[in-house]
Amino acid sequence: MATSTWVTLNDLGRNFGISSIHCGRALEHEGWRDRQGRPTDAALTAGAVEQRTPHRGGRSVLWNADLCANVLERFGYRPVTRSERIGQWTDLLEAMTAGSPSITTTADQMAEELPTDLVEDVNHQLSRRGCSYQVCRPVSSRH
Repeated sequence: MATSTWVTLNDLGRNFGISSIHCGRALEHEGWRDRQGRPTDAALTAGAVEQRTPHRGGRSVLWNADLCANVLERFGYRPVTRSERIGQWTDLLEAMTAGSPSITTTADQMAEELPTDLVEDVNHQLSRRGCSYQVCRPVSSRH
């Protein structure tokens, strides 16, 4: 597939509103990842993976977004819309701001995972709900 989009498991999961762990499990059930998280020969043959460094996991492995999306959909997952993602992040950060003795992560720590392109919309939704919390992104220095 010459026009394929190649993504990490984190990016793939984000498109479906699930964790990279859930993506990895689905790909393992498909036979495309082994128990150590490495792509299998079947994944390479199917064109589902692009491995930049042999026998490495993590960021050196990119997955074919279209082929992997088909697998995830067969497992019952569905892509989430941008508005759903904004709503999920808003709900999460609002709940974390309210606090709970069983939650040890802070809203600021969780917000570090918020995709940059959603920050403005999530902050707007938080304000509309009357929540005083706002996601702050440090200004990156330019070299």
